[in-house]
Amino acid sequence: MRRQEKADRIGEVLDELYPDPPIPLDHRDPYTLLVAVALSAQTTDKKVNEVTPALFAVADTPARMAALDPVEIQELIREIGLAPTKARNLWTAANQIVEAGGELRPDWAFLESLAGVGHKTASVVMAQAFGVPAFPVDTHIHRLAARWGLSNGTTVERTERDLKAVFPRERWNDRHLQIIFFGREHCPARGHDLTACPICSFAATKKRIAAEAPAARRPPGARRVAAGPAARPPESAGPR
Repeated sequence: MRRQEKADRIGEVLDELYPDPPIPLDHRDPYTLLVAVALSAQTTDKKVNEVTPALFAVADTPARMAALDPVEIQELIREIGLAPTKARNLWTAANQIVEAGGELRPDWAFLESLAGVGHKTASVVMAQAFGVPAFPVDTHIHRLAARWGLSNGTTVERTERDLKAVFPRERWNDRHLQIIFFGREHCPARGHDLTACPICSFAATKKRIAAEAPAARRPPGARRVAAGPAARPPESAGPR
């Protein structure tokens, strides 16, 4: 099956399973989404959604965040992984936004200039807050693109380019969320029977299926491979 044909069929499955994928991080506006995504690095969405109500009660705008001391921010997000670093970044980014006029705007260069905001986080905000077509690549998307043969997955940047090439631009914003949910619910990294998967069963190569088969039914001589490619991990901020 050619890559484009495979992508089209994958899209059909994802659209059937997730016709209207929700944004898993609770937020009120572009700024609070930026904050939630920044907090989600190496932290589950569930934990972020547990912490942000108290944070947003006192700091739901750049000006209110900047008015706090980083130590106060850290106390509010103490249950989040890497809280000290994230608190400093939130405070610094808030001050940057205030100095630039006080509003978050749909500008790639501006977003990626903010403390703690990389391309992945900026992509989520552009896509989900401003409706600008983007394809944020998180851990689930990176490994599934390789597992499905849609990208060689050597780098996150390569994965993003490859996925943008095979999926319609107008579907990017939904498609990245659909793949995240599919990875969580149907396509785990380990112990996964690719032959029983709604997508891997037709998208993964026979070689990959054999290599990732559970040990009990792996063909003699088949070598176990990692669930994802050996590559620089994608920026972890984003839905988990």
